[in-house]
Amino acid sequence: MEFRVSGIDDAIAHLRDAAGAKKCWACGCLHTSLTTIETGLPTNARPAAFADALNAARECLTPVRYECLGCDVCYPALAVNALTSAGLRMEQHLCATDAIQEQSGWPPLAGTYTALRFHAPVAICTLTDDALATALARTATPQIAIAGTMQTENLGIERLVQNVLANPNLRSLIVAGADSRQAIGHLPGQSLVALARSGIDASARIIGAMGKRPVLRNVARDAIDHFRRTVAVVDLIGCAEIETILKAARECPERGPRSSAPYTAKRTAVRTVPGSLPAQMHPDPAGYFVIYVDRERSHLSLEHFRNDGILDLVIEGPTAAELYTTAIDHGMVSRLDHAAYLGRELGRAEHALRTGDPFVQDSAPERPRRAAPEGGRCGAA
Repeated sequence: MEFRVSGIDDAIAHLRDAAGAKKCWACGCLHTSLTTIETGLPTNARPAAFADALNAARECLTPVRYECLGCDVCYPALAVNALTSAGLRMEQHLCATDAIQEQSGWPPLAGTYTALRFHAPVAICTLTDDALATALARTATPQIAIAGTMQTENLGIERLVQNVLANPNLRSLIVAGADSRQAIGHLPGQSLVALARSGIDASARIIGAMGKRPVLRNVARDAIDHFRRTVAVVDLIGCAEIETILKAARECPERGPRSSAPYTAKRTAVRTVPGSLPAQMHPDPAGYFVIYVDRERSHLSLEHFRNDGILDLVIEGPTAAELYTTAIDHGMVSRLDHAAYLGRELGRAEHALRTGDPFVQDSAPERPRRAAPEGGRCGAA
């Protein structure tokens, strides 16, 4: 291996400076720079003085407490730069000072996640723990491309797989947080780990999954096979310690080249249409509702009126579900849009009952009318 001696001498000096600077010992800059150097310059190719300086810096390392302090002079980075200028090929590891790098169109499917660096190799799924995902996104190390949640063992896993496959840089997926829906049987985390381990059977059911409905009907078998070949799933289910998860992200092994072969199979076309409102509100032939929040009794009250204005039924209860279910059972709703409106407003009322927030019932949705010409009345004949 040929290299310029002057560059090696400069790298030695910078490594010694880093070993002598206590602030560098717990900094991710020194940790990742030493890994970069050791990868680029094999042991049998290191001059004795350089090997001594490298070992001295390695011996000073303490557990990472911060990824980068933003120092005006960064000794580890200078050492890497000196080796690059000396003619050595350095495969740069991700630096904490790299800017957040978004990629238009990724992730392709909506979800509860924070996309960070498109070119980073690690994704983190915290299952149903939203707070943990938010905290990890806020303190993410430069290896982390995305952090988010997943709620179910079918649609949730399908969306996760498709979003991961859309980024060929992702090589590791850490699954953390509690499988907190064990009481009702969803177990998205256990199902995801089972998918990575065993795949799906002929009926598209995840082999070995213990979730209630672990069947993947919206992801092609070849997509699942590509996911299993190219992405290593790290099982930290039950762990909610941020430092442990970040440490795992730093230690995720790079499997072969930094990026995998892109998954290029065409997805089944799904139509996307814009939402719209009706030109005017259509009354339900079964009548209409008025919702009250009774804070003294900690109840909701749902009054049903016939379209001639006669009150014919009052339903009471502490939750939205109890009220709209009873209304449907009594035949008080005959239009789907009215049912959707009722569910939305009862949900708002229940939230107000629990939080103390004010509640005012919204009118049924309809398209905003154009303003009447000056001097006239809207809707006048």
